[in-house]
Amino acid sequence: MGNPMKIRAASKDGVTEVKVLISHEMETGQRKDSAGAVVPAWWIKELTAKHNDKIVLTSEIGSSVSKNPYLAFKFKGGAKGDKIVVTWVDNKGDTRTDEAAIA
Repeated sequence: MGNPMKIRAASKDGVTEVKVLISHEMETGQRKDSAGAVVPAWWIKELTAKHNDKIVLTSEIGSSVSKNPYLAFKFKGGAKGDKIVVTWVDNKGDTRTDEAAIA
């Protein structure tokens, strides 16, 4: 399980904007450490966002995304106090779920 994500969500005029900062190393499997050994591949492969248990975003992510990825998206609907839940799964099977309320 990774470190907590930072999630911010705000609704204005019927549209909710969600910003997520994900704490993850996102290794490609092509970099070498100081001893010359290849650093094993380790990246987020799936991400899902839900608004009140309804999926509003699904994505497949690859190894080319940088460390600690930032994601922003908008969807129609959402009201102050509603719950946003973001979940990711990486290529090692680790998973993380965090939530935030819409401001």
